[in-house]
Amino acid sequence: MSLLKQLFLAICLFLVVAFTGSFIASVETSREQLLSQLRSHAQDAATALGLSMAPHVDDPAMLELMVSSIFDSGYFASIRVVSIADDRVIVERSTEVRAENVPQWFVDLVNLTPEGGDALIMRGWEQAARVEVLSHPQFALAKLWDGAIGSLLWLLLCGLVSAVLGGWLLRTQLRPLDNMVQQAQAITRREFLTLPRVPRTPELKRVVLAMNQMVDKLKTLFAEEAARSEKLREEAYQDSLTGLANRRQFDIRLGNQLVVNEQNAEGYLLLLRVNDLGGLNQRLGGQRTDALIGALGELLKRLLATPGRSEWLASRSRGGEFTLLAPGLSSDDAERLAEEISEHLDNLRQTGASDCDPVAHMGIAAFRPGEEPAAVIGRADQALAQAQSNAARCWERLDDFTAQSGQGLHDWRGWIDEALNQGKLQLYFQPVVACVSGKLLQRKVLARLLDPQGEAIAAGRFLPWIERLGWAARFDLAMLEHALAHLSRHAEPLALSLSAATLREAATRDRFLALLRSHPQQAHLLTLEVDERHLPPPAELEALSQNLREAGYGLGLQHFGGRFSLIGNLTHLGLAYLKIDGTYIRAIDLESDKRMFIEAIFRATNSIDLPLIAEMVETQGELEVLTELGVHGAMGRLIGAPAPWQ
Repeated sequence: MSLLKQLFLAICLFLVVAFTGSFIASVETSREQLLSQLRSHAQDAATALGLSMAPHVDDPAMLELMVSSIFDSGYFASIRVVSIADDRVIVERSTEVRAENVPQWFVDLVNLTPEGGDALIMRGWEQAARVEVLSHPQFALAKLWDGAIGSLLWLLLCGLVSAVLGGWLLRTQLRPLDNMVQQAQAITRREFLTLPRVPRTPELKRVVLAMNQMVDKLKTLFAEEAARSEKLREEAYQDSLTGLANRRQFDIRLGNQLVVNEQNAEGYLLLLRVNDLGGLNQRLGGQRTDALIGALGELLKRLLATPGRSEWLASRSRGGEFTLLAPGLSSDDAERLAEEISEHLDNLRQTGASDCDPVAHMGIAAFRPGEEPAAVIGRADQALAQAQSNAARCWERLDDFTAQSGQGLHDWRGWIDEALNQGKLQLYFQPVVACVSGKLLQRKVLARLLDPQGEAIAAGRFLPWIERLGWAARFDLAMLEHALAHLSRHAEPLALSLSAATLREAATRDRFLALLRSHPQQAHLLTLEVDERHLPPPAELEALSQNLREAGYGLGLQHFGGRFSLIGNLTHLGLAYLKIDGTYIRAIDLESDKRMFIEAIFRATNSIDLPLIAEMVETQGELEVLTELGVHGAMGRLIGAPAPWQ
C-alpha cells in the first residue's frame, strides 16, 4: 500500500477516534449539565405554581386554568396537583411529545430522562396540596444533536484539510524518492543519470547523494575501461603519424569487403605512393617529409568526410604508401576522384611541400566480392606501375572485368523508383543466436529489390545507388512498413537498420516515429539499429533513444569498434545491445590482438550490463573464442545466411 493511501487511512482512523472520544466526552458533560438544568427548570416551575395557587387552593377551575397556562408555555412532560389529605389528583396535564429532528437511535444512546420538581400549596398554615412538575428533555436533546452534528462537520472539515495538505506535503517530500526510482530504473536500462537537485530533508539527502555517488563511480569505471580499450584500438589499428587506419586494419577490411554477402558491394581500390620518399628525406629533412605525409593524410580524411562515403577506408600502409578502399564507387566516379586527388597533389607540389614532379602516383583497380585480396592488391600495383611510366598523368585505372554493371544513374533511378513505389521489396532474414545456448535471439532484416526482369538484387549492389540518389530515408520507411507487416503475421523478434539520412532529417525521423507509434502491438518485437559510422550528434541520439523507448521499441548499435571513444556516451542511451563489427571478429581465434580488443570492449560494456553481439562469425574457432570471452550473441554465415521467410 502506498504512503499516500496509508496517510489517508490514518487520517480517517484519527477522525473516527477523535469524533468518538469528543462525542462521548461532550455528551457526558452536556448530559449532566442538562439534567441539572431540567431539575432546576422543573423545581422553579413547581415553586412558582405553588405560590400562585395558594390563594385559589379551593377553586379547582382556577387551579386547572393556571396549570394549563404554565403547561402550554413550557417544555413539560406532566404537571399535576395532588391533594395531600387523600392523595387525590385535583388537576393533571401530560404529553407524549417527541423531540423533533432528532433520530431515535440518538435519543436511546443519550438516554436523557425527564427530571421533576415539587412544591406545597398552603392554606394558611395548613398543607392543602402538592404540585408535581416533570420537565420534558426534548429541548435538551435537540441541543445535544445540534452540538454533535456541528462537532462532526468540524472534524470532517479538519480531516479533509489535513488529507489535502498531508497528501501535498507527502508528495512534495517524497518526490526525490520517485526520482531515485527513475534513476534506478535507468540503471537497469544501462543509463547512468545523476539527480541534479538534492532534497533538503536530511534523510532523503543522504540517500540521493549516495545514489549519485554510486552512479558517478560506475560512469568513472566505464570511462576508464573505454579509454583503455580506445588506446588498444589505436595502437593496433591506427597509424600514429596521420591518424588513418594502418596496414593491418586495411588488410582486415579488404578481406571482409571481398566476402560474398548481402551487404558487400563492388568498388575500387586506390593505391597512392609518394615518389622517392628516401630522397625527399635527404633533400627536405624528416620534419618536412612528415608534414608532406600528414598533408596527404588530411587530404584522404577530407575525401572520407564527403557524404555517402562512410563505408570507405583510407589507410597508410607504410612509408609514403596510402590506400583508399571505396566500395560502391562506379568507374566514372573513380576517374573523377582520381582527377580531384591529382589537383590536390599539384597544389602540394606548387606550395613547395615536395620538389618531386609529380608528388605521387596512383593506381586504381576494380574489385568485387569473391576475389582474393592478393589479386586485388596485385591489380592495384600493376595500375600504379603503369601510372609511373605514364608522363601524361599521374594515375591509371585497371579493370580486368566489368566492375560495375553497364547500367548508369538514369537506369538505376528508374527501376529503384519503380521498385519502391510498387513495393517490389523482398525481406531476407539472418538469424542471431546466443553463443552459449544457441537459442535464437532475433533475426536481422535485410532486403532485396526486384529489378524489371524480376531478379532479386542484393543490397550490396543497390544500396550505394540509393544513397547517391538521396532515397535512403525513403528506403528505410519501405523497409519498416514491410517489417511491421511481417510482425503482424509472425511474432518473432527482429532487428532493422536505420540509415544516416533517417537519423539526420527531422521530417523523415518524425514520419518514422509516427509509423512506429501507430503499431504499439509490435513494439516489443522490433529493435532499431544505428550504424556507429552514421551516428547523429549526442543530443539528437539521446532524444531518438528516448522517443523509441517511450514508444516501446529498442535501440541497438551495429558495426561497433571503429570509434571506440564514443562508448563514453552510451551510459545515457539505454541501448539494447552492441553489435561488434566483423572486422574485429574475423580470425579472432588466430590473432591475439583482436582477442585483447574484444576483451577490453567486454570489460567496458559488462560494467553496465550491456550485451555484445558479434557480426560476421564465419568459423567454429571464432565462435568458440567469442563464447569464452563472454560475448552474448553471434551472427554470420556460420550461424546462418540471409534467406527469405520459411
